Amino acid sequence: MNVIQGSILVSLVIFIGLLISGKFRPSSLFGGMVILAYLSGVIEMPQVMAGFTNPSLITLILLLLISITIEKTRLISWIGRQLSTGRFTVVVAKLGISTALLSSFTNNTAVVASLIGAVKRNNTHAPTKLLIPLSYAAIFGGTLTLIGTSTNLIVNSFVVDAGLPSLGFFEFSIVGLAGFVAGMIVLITMSHRLPDHTQDESEELVYFLEAHVKPNSDLVGRTIAENNLRALKQLYLAEIQREGDVICPVCPEEILQANDQLLFCGDVDSVGVLQDIKGLKLFGQGELNGQHLVEVIVSHSSKLNGLTLKESKFREHFDSVVVAIRRGHSPLRGGLGNVRLRAGDTLLLAPGAEFKNSKDLSRDFVVISGLDVATRLSDKRSIGVLAGFVGTIALALTGTLPLLKGLVIFVLLLCMSGTLSLQEIRRRLPVDLWIVVGSALALSNMLQTSGVSDLLADSLIQALNGWGVLAAFIATYFATLLLSELITNNAAAALAFPIAFSLAQSYGVSELPFIMAVIFGASASFISPYGYQTNLMVYSAGNYALSDYLKLGVPTSIAYSSVVLVMIPYVFPFYL
Repeated sequence: MNVIQGSILVSLVIFIGLLISGKFRPSSLFGGMVILAYLSGVIEMPQVMAGFTNPSLITLILLLLISITIEKTRLISWIGRQLSTGRFTVVVAKLGISTALLSSFTNNTAVVASLIGAVKRNNTHAPTKLLIPLSYAAIFGGTLTLIGTSTNLIVNSFVVDAGLPSLGFFEFSIVGLAGFVAGMIVLITMSHRLPDHTQDESEELVYFLEAHVKPNSDLVGRTIAENNLRALKQLYLAEIQREGDVICPVCPEEILQANDQLLFCGDVDSVGVLQDIKGLKLFGQGELNGQHLVEVIVSHSSKLNGLTLKESKFREHFDSVVVAIRRGHSPLRGGLGNVRLRAGDTLLLAPGAEFKNSKDLSRDFVVISGLDVATRLSDKRSIGVLAGFVGTIALALTGTLPLLKGLVIFVLLLCMSGTLSLQEIRRRLPVDLWIVVGSALALSNMLQTSGVSDLLADSLIQALNGWGVLAAFIATYFATLLLSELITNNAAAALAFPIAFSLAQSYGVSELPFIMAVIFGASASFISPYGYQTNLMVYSAGNYALSDYLKLGVPTSIAYSSVVLVMIPYVFPFYL
């Protein structure tokens, strides 16, 4: 070991310690490590830039941008509706299969973000019994294809940089399917053990929304109870207006008639809920097409004070549609169009393209803030987005058009059609992920060219004391899994790959089994809520305790790891 290798090892130990401590953002640590390596002369600028412009990294960024539009399609709504029908085991199975399928072709983090709301709104089963299975199923699905998770694309970048052929789109699908089946058996049989942490839902529902019953709706002639309009979570049917008469309170036995005007109290997510109910037309429905919603507060100097939306010609002046109104905790009466606005009223808007250019915006509203909630795309646009994405993947699989070029063209088409806005791109661009992955590629190259990865591989071989290649393979998998639980899956893959690659070369065997050990080990984080981003997302959404993850995560990890460790050497033999 020379001085340079020793200094790199010391820096690496400190780096891992800081990652485990959780006191610093991974992007800051990775970026800082690369800057330090460059300033000390260990790596050169071309190596650094090559990491940040890697084709697999650009592919990952484009996929994340496309996932913004997929989140807004009707497909997500349809999957959400399936969670309210059937026995618990059936619902877990449907949730697992649909989530894994979505996660295999889009980013699994985006899939979980899109489905959390649907799971929490289901009226049949406690959300806390479904949110952890949702995260685990997304992890399973991410290992089915090359683009299923960022980890797969990161490792593929390492593979290409090492001079090996790029991994195939479905190259590890057989192993992934085996792990998925094993994991789903555990989820179906053991998810009922998760506690019911359903939070108190007696809080005030302050937004005021309006919907009309369409004349040809299936809701007509059925009672409120039969239409499940009394069982909507975070949404309360306050009154019905019918031909000038007001029905309040609304009894469950009340029969709906065509053109009934339904007035609801609900939270921000209620916009999407009402859009998903067939036969209802939300106030301003014709102008809702996937926009991210905006909250504004009417100012004291606003010309809107004392006027209704119709009288103020709100849509024409501000190029936006009011979808809900909030007035503190005061109940509102009458339809949205009849409410006389007051200073302090909060309006939930679906903005048009010219909203921000409205000349009276700053005078009429005190506060303007964006919300991470979007209206659904229309059926036509939903089909267009999904068909376009499937077509892009199909062209890549048939070799007609490279995946990267296809994704660039598809993103441009989404922007040109207005389905994906520049504002959404700026807000959702994964800068932190770009820094982590770009830095990881540069650091991995540094570990290999400096000989540090070979040094660590030789030390591991000596530690195994002649146990052979199979023991080294298993050790690689569990070391990656442990790193994934302690830090993050992407960081675990970045640190484990160069060592795994050197181990395979030291034993003189195929590199593929060890590469797969890194891929599946980095995506096997089930025990801790901190190792994988989807676990952390549902951790707060479900108000879980660490023991809840141990309860379901330990058996899931054992079943999944056992199957994967058996299948990888079978599908990818050590000796070709």
